[in-house]
Amino acid sequence: MVEIEQIDDEFADFPEKLEFLNEPHQYKVAHGGRGSGKSWGFARSLLLFGAQNKLRILCAREVQDSIKQSVHKLLKDQIQLLGLGSFYTVLDNEIRGLNGTEFAFTGLSSLTVETIKSFEGYDRCWVEEGQSITAESWDILDPTIRKDGAEIWISFNPGLETDPTYERFVTNPPPDTVCVEMNWRDNPWFNDLMEQKRLHCKKTDPEGYKNIWDGKCKPAVEGAIYYNEIQALEETGRICNIPYDPMLKVHLVMDLGWGDSLGIGFVQKNLSEIRIINYLEYHQTDLPTLSAELREMRLNWGSIWLPHDGFNKTLNAGGKSTYDIFIALQWDVKAKEEIIILPVEDGIRIARMLFPRCYFDAGNTNALHNPTPPKGQTVLTHRIIECLKRYHRKINKETKVATTPVHDEFSHGGDMFRYIAVNADSMGNEAEWYQGEDYSLPTDTCDGVTGY
Repeated sequence: MVEIEQIDDEFADFPEKLEFLNEPHQYKVAHGGRGSGKSWGFARSLLLFGAQNKLRILCAREVQDSIKQSVHKLLKDQIQLLGLGSFYTVLDNEIRGLNGTEFAFTGLSSLTVETIKSFEGYDRCWVEEGQSITAESWDILDPTIRKDGAEIWISFNPGLETDPTYERFVTNPPPDTVCVEMNWRDNPWFNDLMEQKRLHCKKTDPEGYKNIWDGKCKPAVEGAIYYNEIQALEETGRICNIPYDPMLKVHLVMDLGWGDSLGIGFVQKNLSEIRIINYLEYHQTDLPTLSAELREMRLNWGSIWLPHDGFNKTLNAGGKSTYDIFIALQWDVKAKEEIIILPVEDGIRIARMLFPRCYFDAGNTNALHNPTPPKGQTVLTHRIIECLKRYHRKINKETKVATTPVHDEFSHGGDMFRYIAVNADSMGNEAEWYQGEDYSLPTDTCDGVTGY
C-alpha cells in the first residue's frame, strides 16, 4: 500500500478546487476551459486512491476506436510523475496495481444495455470529455455504476448549455453531486508555454477564447451556420419576454420535415420588428388534428406560409397537398405564387440579414426557459433557438470543405427560420386600426431576461 499522505505532501500544489475529490459523493463534476488542470487532477486522484485501496476503475468516453483516444497515456505519464512506476504495471489496454487495483478503458457509443453489464462491479467511473456523451449513453452508464459506494467522476470543456451532460449535471444535478467550474487561473501547474498559447488565442480568436480558455458555453455548435448571429442575439438580449399582442396578426410559417414531422413558427410583425412568439414541432400528426389544436389557441390568425413541397399532391393525402387540406380547413393559406422560394444559400444569406430585426420569446422558443411545457407537448417543441444553434453544414472528410446544411432533427427549425426570412417583408396586419400606428415593444420588455 502507498501512503497517500506522503505523496500529497510531495505534490502540495494539487488544485484547491479539486479537494472535493477526497470526499465521498456519488457524482463529482469539474467543467471549464483549457489548461485548468481538471484531467491532471482527476488522473492523480484516481491513481492515489487506487494505490491506497483495491479499486476497479473504468475510464470512459463517448467514442474510443483505439486506446490512443483514451486517458491511458495521461495516466501513464502521471504514474511516472507521482513516482508510482514500481506499483503500477501499464499494459497495452489496461493498468494494474500491485494491490489488485485495475484501470479499464471503453467507448460508451459501442456499448449496449447487455454489454455494459460487465462494468457493474466497478468502484469508480471517470468520464472524460463529458460534453460529447449522449443522452443514450448516460441512460445506459448511469444505472450500471451502482455498487455500494461507487462514484462517477466527470470532466469536460462545455459545449452548449443543452448538451446532455451539461443539462444533467450542471443545470439540473442529481442528489449528492458536487460540481465545480475550473479554468486556467485555478491550475497550479499552469506554465509559461500555456500562458503564451492562452494570450495568443485571446488576441487572434477573442470570441472562441470565451469557450476555449474561460470555459463558457458556446453560443452554437462548431461550424453552425448562424454562429455569429446567435451570439449577437444573446448579447443584445433579444431572447426575452415577448408577449402575444392580440392587435397583431399571428402568421404560421411551416417546415414539412422528414419522418412525418412538422415545425411551425408563430410570427408577429410590427413595422420592421419580427417577433417569433412560439415554435412547435409535431410528429406524425394529421393536419385536421393539428388544425383543431391551433384553433383552440384562439389567436389573431394571419396567414399560413408553406414551403415549396407544401403544394405537392401525395397519395397518402388522397391526392391532395398540404395547401389543399389547410384551405379546406378554412385557413388563409398563401398561394404558391404569393410566397418567395429561393435557393437554400440565398435564403441563408437573407436569414443572416434578418437576425438583427428578430426577437424570440424565451419561454416559447427557448427550451431551457420552459422546463415544464403544456400537457401533450415535449420540451423540444419550443426549441427553435436550439435548432438554430445546431443548424450546421456537412463537412467533406477529404477536403474539409463545408457544403450543404445537414438534414437532421434540428434542420426543421433552421429551414423554418429561413422561410420566415425570405417572406417576412410580405407579412402584414390587415386591419384598419393598424394603418400608420407603431406598436413597438415596451422598452423594458426584455430587461432582466438573460439570453439562451
